[in-house]
Amino acid sequence: MTLPNGVRVLRESVPGARSASLGVWVASGSRHESAAESGSAHFIEHMVFKGTRTRTASQLAAQLDELGGQSDAFTSREYTCFHGRTLDAHLRRFADILGDMLFNSKFDDADVANERGVIFEEIDMCEDTPEDVVSDRMLSAVFRGNGLARPILGKRAALSAMDGEFLRERMARRYRGGDILVALAGSCTRADAEYVAEVFSAFAPGEGKPIKAARYTPSVTVKRKSIEQNHFCVSFPCTSVTDDRRYAMQLLSDILGGGMSSRLFQSVREERGLCYGIYTYVSSYRDTGLFSICTALGSRTQEDALRLIADELGKIVSAGVTDGELSRAREQARTNILLGLESTVTRMNRLARGEVYFGRVQSPDEAIAAFEAVTADDVRRLAAETLNPELLSFSAAGRVGDGERYRQLLRF
Repeated sequence: MTLPNGVRVLRESVPGARSASLGVWVASGSRHESAAESGSAHFIEHMVFKGTRTRTASQLAAQLDELGGQSDAFTSREYTCFHGRTLDAHLRRFADILGDMLFNSKFDDADVANERGVIFEEIDMCEDTPEDVVSDRMLSAVFRGNGLARPILGKRAALSAMDGEFLRERMARRYRGGDILVALAGSCTRADAEYVAEVFSAFAPGEGKPIKAARYTPSVTVKRKSIEQNHFCVSFPCTSVTDDRRYAMQLLSDILGGGMSSRLFQSVREERGLCYGIYTYVSSYRDTGLFSICTALGSRTQEDALRLIADELGKIVSAGVTDGELSRAREQARTNILLGLESTVTRMNRLARGEVYFGRVQSPDEAIAAFEAVTADDVRRLAAETLNPELLSFSAAGRVGDGERYRQLLRF
């Protein structure tokens, strides 16, 4: 249902379930921010838990814990989500508490100052995690000048200038009915959905400005850190969330680095022992995407490993994939879809993402059929288009050398 203020409410009832998952999705992420607003979406997510006009932060925490389920929130580059999973008997109570948090948060300046320190610690934690460093620096380099380049946690200088009034104003501007979706899945009735809809009918109508389209630029970035291993990320531009080729892209990723039988895991780790772990992943956004390969290597093994990665990329571009590889990848995709149906949280996420990006919710059978329809030739063509050496980008952190030298090792 769509409310008069523009908020969309979706419900999926799951027979036999005792839990219900509720999520409020807001089109407010780091790519919607200006330089002065960097990190504000994530800061607001934190502040919503810091107390309302009728509940202190400790009372909120206690009352959420009393429900016996789980509640949390996260911020990404394209949206913020507040969500929880409870027994069906507690669903309406959770909706009431969440509504109070979203409509009546105080944004007290003392709480803002305190939570800013928490976020600074979170930034330090990420800076001490090399995998986060190489991936964040990759996005900042290849999408420079676009909101996608902004880190989700923000920049210290921008965060230091934010007070309660600033965050309250930005929340009022971004949290508009047309940019909000509420998803319910599990043991929930139509009456529950109507109750939840009434709670969130209080959002102001309207919607934010359209996002600026991102443009990919091949880049090299190196961060020298005194750590034992060098961490590497190799990326190429790839399919967006809505691209029809996304199914082939996921299968290509799984075949190259999605599990223990994947080509990169077998060749770089199992056959040569050059690393402990190596994997691939697809980061898809509304208008673009990145296909990435990540690994950590010692100074003695890094050049051999990078050459071997390049060799595997060249092979899949020139020769494609085997029927056996494609069959295994399809079955992995099918199994992930079907196992996800056992989780009301996964069902809630599926509802929301389908509506947010497509305006409709794809059935599990449709998704499985789309994976089954991908042919080996589809994957080969997509590999040839995506894994273009001229579009390769490289990010490294550790006791690393010249970035261009590493990129040359990856030529294929």
